[in-house]
Amino acid sequence: MADAETPAVSDTTSTLHDSAVEALTSWKTDEWTEDSLRHTMLAFLASNPDGCLRSNEAGHITASSLVLDESGRNVLLTLHPRVGRWIQLGGHCEESDATVVDAALREAREESGIQDVRIDPRLLSAHTHPITCSLGKPTRHLDLRFLVRAPAGSVAVRSHESTDLRWWPVDALPESAEADTISHLVALAKLR
Repeated sequence: MADAETPAVSDTTSTLHDSAVEALTSWKTDEWTEDSLRHTMLAFLASNPDGCLRSNEAGHITASSLVLDESGRNVLLTLHPRVGRWIQLGGHCEESDATVVDAALREAREESGIQDVRIDPRLLSAHTHPITCSLGKPTRHLDLRFLVRAPAGSVAVRSHESTDLRWWPVDALPESAEADTISHLVALAKLR
């Protein structure tokens, strides 16, 4: 039990952390580079009980979603104002999120305006990258990526977090898209 001077880890911080560990532990990948990243992220989480919160300056887990339409032929991308490229939807975990899957789903709904999306709770991929995010200081995002499906005919509504938001054919991404990342995620999604 924490004393009056030692801050306690909140229950949601703990469940977020545990869910990130579980997602990474159960992630099945045949790629040695992805397996190496998995072990690195698990080591990070083992030494950072607040590693899912943006306040953790050393870096923090983020949750993103590859949003595909029901056919799998179109992907919803956001033109990210800070990154300046077309990328998948996602963002920071919040203390209100019970799990990283909840965080990815919340971000997909908030950024797409589509409420009836469904998420595959199995980790699709992971990535880490340096960024200056809302902390205003250089940090590192340790991104857990999930597959989300939108019903046929879903109309996306741009949020304030995006410069633009559009459906793109998976085989005709815009020039300023992170095409290698998106194509890799789409290929993994096709295996599901």
